[in-house]
Amino acid sequence: MGSQLTTETVWRALEKELFAVLGMVTAKQEARTVGIVYVCKPSVWDSKLYIGTGKTSWKARHIGANSHVSMTVTQHKRIPFMPWMKIPPATITFHGTARLIPAAEVESDVLAALFRGMVKDAQRVAESVVIEVTPQGHFVTYGIGVSLWAMRSPEQARGRVAVG
Repeated sequence: MGSQLTTETVWRALEKELFAVLGMVTAKQEARTVGIVYVCKPSVWDSKLYIGTGKTSWKARHIGANSHVSMTVTQHKRIPFMPWMKIPPATITFHGTARLIPAAEVESDVLAALFRGMVKDAQRVAESVVIEVTPQGHFVTYGIGVSLWAMRSPEQARGRVAVG
């Protein structure tokens, strides 16, 4: 297990990324996943992640029916002088709860980060909701906070730390 892994290291890695896979359950108890863009600033936004989506999207419908979610965030690894070498990404996985917030009720800095300049479009904001994800339990990681060489060894590359 990665001996240097800390909760802060994981939150810093989450803050640097913007793409994740969100897992959810439908009202019929069927598993679904979807690629999403998220934002997080744990020291500012109380250790939560935010995702923008349409009010009528299936993400919003599924989360409205069942607030239990999981997320997997990948962190791409590269060797600077050998970019053609394929290296599996490092990962951070966790479960948590999600809630839907009307976009008009979300703090302006969160909206600005999520919609990246489109927040001035009143119609877009009116047609959107923000999914607020609160991680729970533990972050389960692979390759976070370790060297590329250490990623070759599952015992060294795996990690698990409390969410916070």
